[in-house]
Amino acid sequence: MTDKIALVTGASSGIGEATARKLATLGYTVYGAARRTDRLQKLAADGIRPLAMDVTDDASVRAGIELVVAETGRIDVLVNNAGYGSYGAVEDVPLDEARYQFEVNVFGAARLAQLALPYMREQRSGTIVNITSMGGKIYTPLGGWYHGTKFALEGLSDCLRLEAKPFGVDVVVIEPGGIRTEWGGIAADHLRKVSGDGPYSAQAEAVAASLGPQATVARLGSPPEVIADAIGKAVTARRPKTRYQVGFGSRPLIFLKWLLPDRAFDALIKRATGIRH
Repeated sequence: MTDKIALVTGASSGIGEATARKLATLGYTVYGAARRTDRLQKLAADGIRPLAMDVTDDASVRAGIELVVAETGRIDVLVNNAGYGSYGAVEDVPLDEARYQFEVNVFGAARLAQLALPYMREQRSGTIVNITSMGGKIYTPLGGWYHGTKFALEGLSDCLRLEAKPFGVDVVVIEPGGIRTEWGGIAADHLRKVSGDGPYSAQAEAVAASLGPQATVARLGSPPEVIADAIGKAVTARRPKTRYQVGFGSRPLIFLKWLLPDRAFDALIKRATGIRH
């Protein structure tokens, strides 16, 4: 399978790094993309090709896709993994920050799909994998802008799946649960800066504690390799699932969101995040 080409964004750590390594073991030629290529050198040592890319910069994204195709002649798998969690009360988060959250988590993924699709259509094959989250199906307090991006990417993926299927292109959604990465700690620190003072401070401290290094997710969360394995299954399946719910808590929480009335689920989430009122 040496002629199969994969591009993974956000490959410098966590799920992206594990996915790049997994696809390489499956025989793909893998391009690992991130803003800071110095953090990709550990992948380069294992044969993964580092690629500087800022998913919010159209010129950078376009140049990245063009480089991959110029060097290999094709692109078979696009894994849209780049993203971050901008936590804070909806009232507190500046709209410029909210827009940037959408630029990274939604528009970056959409633009990469737009640029990869012409090549995949011409090949009559390809798989676009969008990493959303169980947070694209459930919600938590002070995560409105983050959850908004993940809900948006879920809907975008469903529409894209219908549009691309006649051309032999699959679109797959991965909905990770709690994963042991640096993501939670970064989100918690940002939350405290944005809403740690003022009317939402009690909620902010509770939610930050549920995200940080001492939280249950940090202790019991799944390793990033669990997500990478699911992506490996998806891109090698003859008929992949439309969604893969994997990682700590993903499947049961999404099921409970479907099962429970909104107020009951509200109470469950408040208890899980330590909010008492």
